[in-house]
Amino acid sequence: MKEVILLSDKDSKAWNFSEKIQKHIQDKKDILIPLEDISIQHFRNNEIDMHVPKNVRKKDIFFVQDSTKDPQEWWVELLLVKDLLLNASAESVSFVLPNMLYSRKDRKEKPHVPISARALARSISFGLKRIITMDLHAAQIQGFYPENIPLDNLYCFPDVVRYLKENKPVENLENLVIVSPDNGGVDRAGTFAQRLSSKYPIAIIHKRRSSTGEISETRLVGDVSNKDVLIVDDIIDSGESLCKAAELLKKNNANKLFCYGTHGIFTMGTKKLFKHFDKVMISNTYQQETKGIDIIDVSPTFAEAIYRAQEGFSISKLFE
Repeated sequence: MKEVILLSDKDSKAWNFSEKIQKHIQDKKDILIPLEDISIQHFRNNEIDMHVPKNVRKKDIFFVQDSTKDPQEWWVELLLVKDLLLNASAESVSFVLPNMLYSRKDRKEKPHVPISARALARSISFGLKRIITMDLHAAQIQGFYPENIPLDNLYCFPDVVRYLKENKPVENLENLVIVSPDNGGVDRAGTFAQRLSSKYPIAIIHKRRSSTGEISETRLVGDVSNKDVLIVDDIIDSGESLCKAAELLKKNNANKLFCYGTHGIFTMGTKKLFKHFDKVMISNTYQQETKGIDIIDVSPTFAEAIYRAQEGFSISKLFE
């Protein structure tokens, strides 16, 4: 990996995540990959400008983007970073996107609306070598990207299962049911349960939405009576869906309630979640300081994926 450079904005929250990736590769592989800063400035009218002081000619660049940035700024920065690096004669450019923004609209749920995930793919794909992200909102988004640009959709469960076993935030793992908060997350919940232990049953919360972000009806498929419950989700945005799920689970005689969301955005804060759940856990793909919430570091999985991608090893082996 002599010609590899990790690149990130030192003034963003992605820098800390990048440092963790660098440290993991150094500690586990005995390889020190340079971590370089990209300077991102704004003109007076708020247009973005950027500069990379480091010579990137003939280097394989992995750019780690900050998922907490304004989504529009996040998108435009990707376009400009790619243009900058390719014009500076980088050998290759790969994007490391801990949380893939604009992935929540992967189909037309009504006429005359954009398919945002496809629009993003079309705009950022040209010239890229690969994209590495985690827990896509919908796995089929990978199909929006050209065949010659791999999109590696990493899974959080190796790091989360390790955390559960080592730190024991869920006191009694023997009395647990894994719950998917919607039909789309069934595979995620099943895979998670299998990795934790093959004995865990899963349950599903079926939701009917009246509009985007609004749920009109929920019902439970499965048995949670006298069981502790762990809801496994990809995104926690407002938290309303989880709170309604918690109410439904309690009506069905669940004991303690725990939840995990890979991307913890918390646009409506966390106060309501604490009223419903005994423990709330998230990963650090969306980095923020949130009091009272367990934050699970998933940078080791990203570090392993970068190492394996560059060395030509299988990334899927990480999840077997």
